[in-house]
Amino acid sequence: MTIQLPTGNGEFKAYEPRTEPFAATPGTPLTSRTVFSAAHVVADPFADTTPDSPAAVDWDATLAFRRHLWSHGLGVAEAMDTAQRGMGLDWAGAAELIRRSAAEAKSVGGLIACGVGTDQLTGPATLAEVRAAYEEQLALVEESGAQAILMASRALAAAAQGPEDYLEVYGHLLRQATEPVILHWLGPMFDPALEGYWGSSDLDAATDTFLEVIAAHPDKVDGIKVSLLEARREIDIRRRLPQGVRCFTGDDFNYPELIAGDEQGFSHALLGIFDPLGPLAAEAVRVLDTGDAKGFRELLDPTVELSRHLFQAPTRFYKTGVVFLAWLAGHQSHFTMVGGLQSARSLPHFARAYELADGLGLFPDPKLAEERMKTLLSLYGVNQ
Repeated sequence: MTIQLPTGNGEFKAYEPRTEPFAATPGTPLTSRTVFSAAHVVADPFADTTPDSPAAVDWDATLAFRRHLWSHGLGVAEAMDTAQRGMGLDWAGAAELIRRSAAEAKSVGGLIACGVGTDQLTGPATLAEVRAAYEEQLALVEESGAQAILMASRALAAAAQGPEDYLEVYGHLLRQATEPVILHWLGPMFDPALEGYWGSSDLDAATDTFLEVIAAHPDKVDGIKVSLLEARREIDIRRRLPQGVRCFTGDDFNYPELIAGDEQGFSHALLGIFDPLGPLAAEAVRVLDTGDAKGFRELLDPTVELSRHLFQAPTRFYKTGVVFLAWLAGHQSHFTMVGGLQSARSLPHFARAYELADGLGLFPDPKLAEERMKTLLSLYGVNQ
């Protein structure tokens, strides 16, 4: 049996779906690397909302997906950009997500870290207002018992006049943090409003400022997450970190080589692609836990083509593909998204994502995935 998939040039290709999924079973936490999956939120499809109204979240399905990730030994990076922070999920929704997920993590013993930003600011802000917004979110995350991830701020990018403003704001936040945090450098390919972060569009100059912040407060920085999609730059930053500060790759194009590492070190992981890849990624890291770097690469390298497809420009819409695959995999009963973002990718894009994911065996029930793919094709007027 084959399924006809649109190729994007007006033609179709016959694809024969896989019949058996990749065999991955829940397991204990990983040992050689700390691995976070930046998890998506499940929208409530029955809420009467518009793209401009507050997000309506299906909390039961959202928390069930996090339990799925924890069951495979992965950590959850909560309320990050994968959860549509700033793209449908406002601060009120993110705060509720953090409270609920942190409580759920406590109940199951799951590893969790949560994003701290300034997205309650909806217009131009002063540096003092940016600091106050960060402080509000940092307090909530710390009260929840989760680790804080200091995310890049659109408001800070707009208000800062140069590197010294970043040094001042981040220094202030790190001094008052009660526990070491993860610093997140998100590149403009993920959010154009972050162009020139750390005070310069010259990435070498920006890197120097970023590292200056860390060097001034090494006891308050547990790690960094680098999302620039440049493997060589991440490796350079990783090698310049103070002892004890970890690097978490956020590079959804080059993650296997960065996690595997080299003779001078390796990256841990905090990745959006580990939402759909969760069980397979966990299995690969368990192989790495045994010291088998070759076996790790053999499992994870074939996933890069799917990741590069989902994260293709405009990269910020990768969330659409992530949620699409969650629907096909049976983690949610529908393909709707907060803010109507399910419309952000084309049918040929979905078709290719299905083909690549199915080829990897990512769908626990391949027949269900096939039926749902056919349903989507039918909605677009494609008859099988």
